[in-house]
Amino acid sequence: MALFADILLFSCGAGLLLAARCGPAPTQSGPPATRPVVTTVQGDSSVAAAIRVLLDTTSASAAGRAAARPGLQAGAEVRAFYGPAGAPVWLVGAGPGPDAAAALALLAQAPAHGLRPADYGGERLLLLRDSLAGPGEPVGRASQKARFDVYLSDAVLGFMRDVSRGRLHRYTASAREKAAGPGGQPGPQLRAALAGHAVPAAMLAGQPANREYRQLQQALAQWLALPSAPDSAVRQRARYEQVAANLERWRWDALPPAPDYVLINLAACELLVVARDSVQRRYRVVVGKPTTPTPILSSIIDHFTLAPDWHVPRSIATREMLPQLKRDAGYLASHNYALYDARGRLLNARRINWARVTVRNFSYTIRQSAGCDNALGNIVFRFANPYSVYVHDTPERQVFARPYRALSHGCVRLETPFVLAAYLLRRGGQPVQLPSEAECARQPRPRDVRLRRPMPLFVRYATCTAEGGRLRFLPDPYHRDETIRRGLFGPSLTP
Repeated sequence: MALFADILLFSCGAGLLLAARCGPAPTQSGPPATRPVVTTVQGDSSVAAAIRVLLDTTSASAAGRAAARPGLQAGAEVRAFYGPAGAPVWLVGAGPGPDAAAALALLAQAPAHGLRPADYGGERLLLLRDSLAGPGEPVGRASQKARFDVYLSDAVLGFMRDVSRGRLHRYTASAREKAAGPGGQPGPQLRAALAGHAVPAAMLAGQPANREYRQLQQALAQWLALPSAPDSAVRQRARYEQVAANLERWRWDALPPAPDYVLINLAACELLVVARDSVQRRYRVVVGKPTTPTPILSSIIDHFTLAPDWHVPRSIATREMLPQLKRDAGYLASHNYALYDARGRLLNARRINWARVTVRNFSYTIRQSAGCDNALGNIVFRFANPYSVYVHDTPERQVFARPYRALSHGCVRLETPFVLAAYLLRRGGQPVQLPSEAECARQPRPRDVRLRRPMPLFVRYATCTAEGGRLRFLPDPYHRDETIRRGLFGPSLTP
C-alpha cells in the first residue's frame, strides 16, 4: 500500500505533474536523428572536468575508482552520450535549464507509463536539483552540477530505452530502433532533442505506436488521476501493476503498422477486426487451455477452406485417441475418422493389435472427413505459422455461452465464422457466394477460397485493455502476469 501511495505522491508532488497527463498522449514523433549534434550549453571547465572524472573507468586513483562507480543504469550509453569532452547538457548558468525541468516533469509521470520514478533516481535528482540553489563552495558546486547532469542524462536515456524496448528487455533493441539504425538509438535522439529543445517528445518517441498500447497508456494516465477510497489501496495497487505488466508486454511485441487487421486476444477469448484505428467487429472465440495454450504469433490470413478435412495432430492422436482405441477398436469409425499408414494407405482399425501400439511406435495418421461432426466444423481460416494452428468453426456451439473459454488444444474456434468469411470477401471486392452451413456440411470434398486481399493476423495475450478511455481488467488464464509483475515491482504486498 505504501509503495502505491509513493507512486501517486511522487507523480503529483514537487509541482511536476503536467496538465496533459489526463489529456491526449504527447506526440510520439521526435526530431530526426540526423539533425546536427549540438550541445545545449557549454558548461564551465570545472563542471566538465568533474563529469569526465565521474565517467572515467580507467583512473588509477582511489577517488577515480569511486567516481567510476556512480551507479548508472545506462553507463555505456551515458559515456558515449558525453564523449571525451564531458560538457554538461542540462545546465544553464548556475542551475538546471528549461530542458532539465521538462525532463524531470516527464520522469515524474513515469507511473502513467507503467514505470516507477524510483527506477530513474527521481528522489536523488530532485535533491541534487534543490542543492544547486543553495550556497556552496565552487569545487563542491562543480561536483554537484556534474552529478545532476550525469544522473539526469542516465535517467532520461534509461526511460527512453524502457518505453521503447520494455524495462525487462532493456538489452534487446526494439524493431523501431533496428529499422532506424544508429541514429535511432536513445543517445543521438536525445542530443538532437536538446538542440531543438524538444526533450519530452524525444523521450516518448520510441513508444509502440499500435492503438492497443496507446489507448491502454492513455487510460492508465486518466485512471491514476481519479480519486480512490482509502480502503482500496491494495486493490488499486494490484490493478495498477496489472496494467503496467500489459504495457510491458506491448513494448516487447508491438503490432507493426497496418491499416486493418485481425487481433485475437487470448486472455479475453475474443477476435477483433480493427480498421481505421477502431474495432469494426468483435467475435467470441475458444482458445487453448492452460496445458495447451494458443501460441503468440503474427501471420496473414490468405485463404479459407469450406467443408475441411481434419488431419488430427499427432499429439492428440497419441494422447487422446490411442487410449480410446485400446479400449474400443471401433472408436474411429463411430466418430467419422479414417486411419492411414505412413504411406497414406487406408487401414482397418479393427485389424490392428492396439495393445502393442505405444506413443513411441505410433506410425499412423488419422483424418476426419467433412461432415456435421467434423472437429473443424464447416470452415477453417488458414495462415502460415510454425505451430500448425488455425481459426475454425466448431460443431460445439454451446461453448461460446461460457464466460471461461480457454478450452481447446491450441487452435482457435470462432463463434460465427461465416460472418467473418463474408467480411473478408467484401473487403477484397470478391463476390460473397458462400454456401449455407447445411450445404457446406453436405459437400463431399474440401474447397479452398483464396482472398484477393490477405488480412494481417495477430495473436496476443493482454489481461488488461482499454475501451472508451476506460480500463478493462481480464482474467489471466495462462498465469503469465505474475512473472512480469514481479520483474517490474518485486514481491507482492500483503494486505
